[in-house]
Amino acid sequence: MAAVNPVLRVPPASPTAAAAHFGASLAFHADVSDVAAALAADGDPGFVVLDSRSTESWDQGHVPGAIHLPTALIPDQAEQLLDKSAPVVTYCWGPGCNGATRAALALAQLGFQVKEMLGGFEYWVREGFEFETREGRERRTPDGLTAPVDAADCGC
Repeated sequence: MAAVNPVLRVPPASPTAAAAHFGASLAFHADVSDVAAALAADGDPGFVVLDSRSTESWDQGHVPGAIHLPTALIPDQAEQLLDKSAPVVTYCWGPGCNGATRAALALAQLGFQVKEMLGGFEYWVREGFEFETREGRERRTPDGLTAPVDAADCGC
């Protein structure tokens, strides 16, 4: 009998279970490209973006139009700064940081609709989207490993 490879050692979920899992994942997450596209479109995107990092991190760079509210201040300030009728998309530094997850949890516990922006500020910059710093607006060349080089979008 042939050995089962490491990928299939645990068999895939049933299609029904997989659909439920991935559908739920999309209810909790948005990616950088989708957030940028929604913000760039004409009109109200229907959500607000919240940067949950420190003031020093905010000053170093943030998504234009984002609201700055460090996670530790959410319980005391969120209800004064945010409208519960608008979903909130949280972000922090990047995939190695769970600050956006903690911020999303704190907001959900206060009754806000919330999603987490996968990739955080790191991937916002790596994908070549404009960002704001203390000195003004900047944009870096997209990283070919995270964003399409010769296409408008990744096609996913």
